[in-house]
Amino acid sequence: MSPQVAVTHYPEGAGHATRMMAVARGLQRRGVEVALAGGGPGSRLYGVNGFDAYEPPAVDYIGDYQDATTPVAGLARVLTGSLPDSAARVRGLAGWLDEQAPDAVVTDDMFTVAAAAATHTPLYVLSHNAAALYRDPIIRAATVGINLGQRVAARRFFYPAVWPPADGDPPGVARVPPVALPAPADAPDPAPAAPGVVVVPSTYSTQFDAITDRLRADGHAVTVIGDHEWGPVPSLLPVLRRAEAVVCSGYSTVMEAAVAGTPCIVAPATNEQRGIASRLEPVAGFTVAETPASVTRAVDEVGTPPSFANGVAAIAERVVDDLAPTATVATPTVAD
Repeated sequence: MSPQVAVTHYPEGAGHATRMMAVARGLQRRGVEVALAGGGPGSRLYGVNGFDAYEPPAVDYIGDYQDATTPVAGLARVLTGSLPDSAARVRGLAGWLDEQAPDAVVTDDMFTVAAAAATHTPLYVLSHNAAALYRDPIIRAATVGINLGQRVAARRFFYPAVWPPADGDPPGVARVPPVALPAPADAPDPAPAAPGVVVVPSTYSTQFDAITDRLRADGHAVTVIGDHEWGPVPSLLPVLRRAEAVVCSGYSTVMEAAVAGTPCIVAPATNEQRGIASRLEPVAGFTVAETPASVTRAVDEVGTPPSFANGVAAIAERVVDDLAPTATVATPTVAD
């Protein structure tokens, strides 16, 4: 009998959904039956990728805290908004896991960790999150607790890092290559054949309109993801592979650029993004730029592209080996 695995994602931005759908597809290619859950902005990508997913109540700690006028006001919003939402999300996910009764759950969602414990579901965690990425003491302290709980609860803690090993990496994690969602073999590719510089704003990114205007004024063709008539696509990998360069702020796009082998300029906006940017500065193929002018200079000076395998194959293989040691594991395809 094939293993049955639940895959869930954090409900913030679309990147969490794409990375966990990548894991789900990798598991499916190895004969695993997969059920998906998550919700949030990434839910618009379920249909184009062939998934029907459960959407539990959403939570937005980052929005509640960072959009407040002061840290104290942010903490108050977390206590009155995010915490009650968290309880509702855990209850919803626990009920869904009870109904699905999977052999394991793979997640980047901290609420699923609690739901897995409540339902005695074997747990695998996928996360790049680390306390060392944050300067804010409240977020740093919370992340220490989250990482500790994930390491204790999970059979394996997969750590998809583009940067080399660093002192601030959480202890006890299993490093894997970056994770990117490949397009289905028969998926249409309506993106421009020559997209030029691909600009990928995130939920919390800033200055991207100014960056786009500056690049176009400098003579670059620019494709803005989310602002093009071709709308949601199953995967960004095909268009990123054709791009001159990628400009982004979020780590999901950083990983996709790494797998696509396309030079990436990172314009961080949030506390976490700045922490990630500091880790990427010495990595070939990545440049950190804080202003529209510096982004344009970085695009004009792009050098050696990044070169990374897709971590989906490694994650799926380890999960399948744990759940069915005697099962035949399919050979990873190029699309992995």
